[in-house]
Amino acid sequence: MTWVGIFIIVLLVFLAFSAFVAYKMITPPRLLGDWTPKDLGFDYEEVTFETEDGLKLRGWWVDNGSDKTVLPLHGYTASRWEKLYMRPTIEFLLREGYNVLAFDFRAHGKSEGKYTTVGDRELLDARAAIAWLRENHPERAQRIGLVGFSMGAIVTIRSLAEVEGICCGVADSPPMYLDRAGARGLRYFAKLPEWLHLFVRPLTKLFSGGKEVHPIEYAERVRKPLLLIAGEKDPLVMVDEVREFYEKNREINPDVELWVTDAPHVRTIKLHPEEWKGKVGEFLGKWMG
Repeated sequence: MTWVGIFIIVLLVFLAFSAFVAYKMITPPRLLGDWTPKDLGFDYEEVTFETEDGLKLRGWWVDNGSDKTVLPLHGYTASRWEKLYMRPTIEFLLREGYNVLAFDFRAHGKSEGKYTTVGDRELLDARAAIAWLRENHPERAQRIGLVGFSMGAIVTIRSLAEVEGICCGVADSPPMYLDRAGARGLRYFAKLPEWLHLFVRPLTKLFSGGKEVHPIEYAERVRKPLLLIAGEKDPLVMVDEVREFYEKNREINPDVELWVTDAPHVRTIKLHPEEWKGKVGEFLGKWMG
């Protein structure tokens, strides 16, 4: 076999491997669990609602008797059953007296959808959840807040800029440059070199049909109260990137806050639970009215 033939075979194998990695990235394993809000001492309702593009999403509605509702938004590969940050967040919000609407993003948990777009079409998911809340429980939707983690933090930032009726949001560990976070994610999740993302990146967009969302582009659009949380030991999101958003946003938004901790990705609530609850509780209490 000639060197040209060997090169072609190696190239084809490399492209096939890149395509495999891209497919795996947009089809994360579904995290399912057996706990419910009932285990936290609260009655709940299983709910289903449909997105603009025809996907059925599933979640929990917990009516806590308030006119204020908070939506906790999970991250990539997680779901409402995630125990590290979703369960304590749901419990915290309920103890604070808020109603909670927790749901699985597309391609996660028990929701429909084959591919995740990591913050692009997930905005439609948030829109659908809020529309369901307003239609079915308008008296519970007088004030609506968001608490998002990672991918959910991306959706939180976008929602503050693009979805009407949301009063405030908490964005914990928000990737500001999805291409950079994606490259770091290859190393973090799959132990692969970051440079491989150059080849994987266009394939993820081709397969999923989604576009790449960079929240940094929303720094000049968000004008609602926003609490940013960033961790110095985060392998996916650099503190300087979150600070860059904060510095740009505060030029137009006097109600943006930045809290930097010593935690890894979405781990502040685990390492500093009482401080996290204090900061988030004070922020929501101030802006939820």
